[in-house]
Amino acid sequence: MRTHERVLAHLEEGIAAGRWGLGQRLPPERALAEDLGVSRPSVREAMQILEALGIVRRGVGSGPGAGAVVIDRPAAGLGAAVRLHVATGTLPVHDVVATRVLLESWAVAQAAERVAAHAPGAADRVGEARRLLAEMDAEDLSPERFLDLDQAFHLELVRLAGNVLVEAVMTGLRGAVGGYITAGVERLPSWPRTAARLRAEHREVLDAVAAGDADAASRAVRAHVEGFSRDAGVSLSP
Repeated sequence: MRTHERVLAHLEEGIAAGRWGLGQRLPPERALAEDLGVSRPSVREAMQILEALGIVRRGVGSGPGAGAVVIDRPAAGLGAAVRLHVATGTLPVHDVVATRVLLESWAVAQAAERVAAHAPGAADRVGEARRLLAEMDAEDLSPERFLDLDQAFHLELVRLAGNVLVEAVMTGLRGAVGGYITAGVERLPSWPRTAARLRAEHREVLDAVAAGDADAASRAVRAHVEGFSRDAGVSLSP
């Protein structure tokens, strides 16, 4: 085991045991290095890894704002890992899209069931999704802004499903194909026509969720994601 891995194992053990909880500050790098008998660069390397994984937020300089604080941003680490593996070709884009379809069709079905059951906060999520769709109706919206709102809309419905891990994975998957989608939009023969179709499909998905129709919501989001991916030039098969 390399030195920084020993530091990671120590910090993981301490976080899992509750020694450092959310919002609490980890010991200073100097103290950790002395306690573990390792160099400060090894501790720093471990902290950088934890920061990339979305486990800690590191402050700079000295004083009360310095040091690393335990946070919880699982999507950050998952998103970065998926994007890098897609970039290297380890994860084919069509596999990423297929996984997104699988998870999101499940998520909107769960969201519809939660709406039907009047789950706490469900109505607020639906309301926020409608607000995002209303913002997407602006005729002068740039494709970049439209896609930002599109991502926010989809993630709002995934959050409504109530599964934090699925939300984190979905955030990572959408970030992984974001570059391909943006490039694909530039090749579309008519962005305004595509945007109008996407608005209609978004409303179909949301109306099904709001009506508590899990099957209709699942079918609608599958057709929507696969159709947009094809339009953007993302292959759906090997």
